[in-house]
Amino acid sequence: MGSDSNGHVVLFPFMSKGHTIPVLHLARLLVRRNFTVTIFTTPANHPFIHKSLSDLIQNNTTSNTTVSVIDLPFPENIDGIPPGIESTDKLPHISLWLSLARATQLMKPHFEQALKKLLPEITCIVTDGFLGWTLHSANKYGIPRLVFFGMSNFAMTLSKVVGETQVFKKIVQSDDEVFVIPDFPWIKLARDDFAEPFSDPEPKGPHFEFIMDCVISTSMSFGQIVNSFHDLESVYWDYWNSHCQPRSWSVGPLCLAEPLRTTRGGYYVEWLDRKLGEGKAVLYVAFGSQAEISSEQFLEIKSGLEKSEVNFLWVVRKNESELSDGFEERVKDRGLIVQEWVDQRGILGHESVQGFLSHCGWNSVLESICAKVPLLAWPMMADQPLNARLVVDEIKVGIRVETSDGSVKGFVKSEGLEKSVRELMEGTKGKEVRKNVKEVGEAAMGAVKEGGSSWHSLNLLLDELHARRRIESQRHNY
Repeated sequence: MGSDSNGHVVLFPFMSKGHTIPVLHLARLLVRRNFTVTIFTTPANHPFIHKSLSDLIQNNTTSNTTVSVIDLPFPENIDGIPPGIESTDKLPHISLWLSLARATQLMKPHFEQALKKLLPEITCIVTDGFLGWTLHSANKYGIPRLVFFGMSNFAMTLSKVVGETQVFKKIVQSDDEVFVIPDFPWIKLARDDFAEPFSDPEPKGPHFEFIMDCVISTSMSFGQIVNSFHDLESVYWDYWNSHCQPRSWSVGPLCLAEPLRTTRGGYYVEWLDRKLGEGKAVLYVAFGSQAEISSEQFLEIKSGLEKSEVNFLWVVRKNESELSDGFEERVKDRGLIVQEWVDQRGILGHESVQGFLSHCGWNSVLESICAKVPLLAWPMMADQPLNARLVVDEIKVGIRVETSDGSVKGFVKSEGLEKSVRELMEGTKGKEVRKNVKEVGEAAMGAVKEGGSSWHSLNLLLDELHARRRIESQRHNY
């Protein structure tokens, strides 16, 4: 640790890009506050982390603080997971994520061995909520553990309230039956808004046991860091800190910690530039790296986008054979299909992009808000339905895609998608949410600036950690 460093923070993200990226943004905020940062990962995930923080790592020789990455061997011979697979985005099927997550506990001896070498300089460790076993390691060495969950305060709070009040066991009879959330009478949701095991009336089995282990270890930790800001969901942040454990600190949007890259020269950026020159608004379409979209649904998306007649840039993970029916040729003047990893913030920040058809993963929601781009919400899994409720009903920065049966996760037909796309890009509701997202985007930027709510929140957290460290030091001296 550098002699002028304010402290040393260990970060350990879960092996999934959606979980890792905001933690790397947090690393930038800590370095700016003159903290030394050590990041734990696995060999296969190391290159992505190194590339993401290359500017900070290269400055190690000229800075008082350092950013370093330590590799821990990932367990071998995990049932169902091919050798060399060390992250969820590389899994043959997303259903295997639980096997990968549970296997991380086998890394504990290597983690503790590496952690011990960093003592006594560690101020705290920040580990993903899915790495609940790290609490035992932190307690073993007297280090405060902070939990990072890549969820909104809204989703965390409502999930906890619903779980504790056993609504699905006592009141709700069907997946689409609407009910009022206890303590939040203005919120009406359905069982389909919640993922398993939260939606199960009688939850049991490996998934439930894993989640409960994570919940218990989180409640016993020093605190949790949330990628959000107070003005966005103050009611739910305040409720959590009044009724739940551990204490929560909202320090986001963390994506604003990374400078917006000016990606020039890429073919999709050149395409967006052309659309801007033509005065055409573009709809950005992306559903994240985890969602499994059926062949039938994929065909409806193609048809809906084609019928909508809007300009669109669509990032797909499907193989080219599903696009070989002449679709690309038919839409070539107004649609671009991209089948590679893209700079999503760069695309959302492009002046031509005026809408985002999204699965409503929390990172994507925040990136869209920060870019002041309204959302067309199409939730598919995990916390996404709750994020969509927040986006559409609470902060009103988006509209919901029309499903064929009106349910939360229902099938979307081409005509429903066409109607929803046109409403966002050209309709009255689209204009309303576009106006709202500009205001919320300004608030997001204000939160992370010096003097903003997230700036203060992170400083308060670090001050508490320093105070704790001083008390511990004095106790040892006596």
